[in-house]
Amino acid sequence: MSEADAAELLKAMVPLFRIRPIFEDSCKFGGSWESLHAPNGKGWAQFHLVTRGACVVERPGLGPQRLEAGDILLLPHGDSHAVRSRTGGAVGRVTTEVRNGVRQRATVEAEVDTELLCGRFLFETSDENPLIAALPDEIILRTAEEPLLERFRRLLIDIREELDAGRVGSEVVAADLARALFVMMLRDHLSDDASGNGTVSLLRDRVTARVVSAILNDLARDWTLDDMAAVAIASRATLVRAFQKRAGVAPMTFLSDLRLTVARKRLAGTSDPIAKIAGEVGYASEGALSKAIMRRYGMRPGALREPGPRAPVVRPDTSSPDSRS
Repeated sequence: MSEADAAELLKAMVPLFRIRPIFEDSCKFGGSWESLHAPNGKGWAQFHLVTRGACVVERPGLGPQRLEAGDILLLPHGDSHAVRSRTGGAVGRVTTEVRNGVRQRATVEAEVDTELLCGRFLFETSDENPLIAALPDEIILRTAEEPLLERFRRLLIDIREELDAGRVGSEVVAADLARALFVMMLRDHLSDDASGNGTVSLLRDRVTARVVSAILNDLARDWTLDDMAAVAIASRATLVRAFQKRAGVAPMTFLSDLRLTVARKRLAGTSDPIAKIAGEVGYASEGALSKAIMRRYGMRPGALREPGPRAPVVRPDTSSPDSRS
């Protein structure tokens, strides 16, 4: 990738770094527990920082993800999901109280073995930057496994200590530290040639980047290979070779996969009507999108919005002065 191409990608990335983190929950759980998270809406991402123990994150249509102490999970599209303990059985009762604007959640009559910090942040330019749609379903940093991630570990520890201290302004300091943490995560992911994100890889090549940017800005268009070649200012053969080299797929296959991927992210992360999503990502009807979702994920579109397929949500202790869950 030339310096000019790198500069163009960096320029496109910069708006992603204008984010506003909000810490919502400080969780100290033990025994069997679960916490369900509904879609957050367009432009909102969700995150979980595991500071002790382990848990499992489950999302409809995608495989479960195990998290250990030191892991940082970012869900860039605000997907509905469930966070659960490793143990099975009936879920326990949870108390909730608020301190410095952060809910303190704890299981009742269970020894604490897992601690998490949970929240969300807003991409402040979500309507302006199609690169957000190119972000993967999840970004994970496993700081305990990689010595080179010491800087992330230090930030994670500082955030935890600020929120535990409960001093005036702690939530503001923690949010600023979290902003730095997530900006570094996004920057490193987008700059990593080995990230496995085919869309970002295509954005690193001048020919394919023109096409990907145009498609992301107008997914509903009835794209043809000739249209793409015209946007790329290249021949059809050159464009096909460039896509194969960067992402291992043909341009039209990439388009089909991208439409379905964006549709899944919109379904899991927003409450937009299914028909509206279908039209905006290039499907002829709600029925056509439903069939494609069923073929790919084995479930109806509405099921992608359900936080968890198993047990009911943990209910907070209603005797608490603040019982929000």
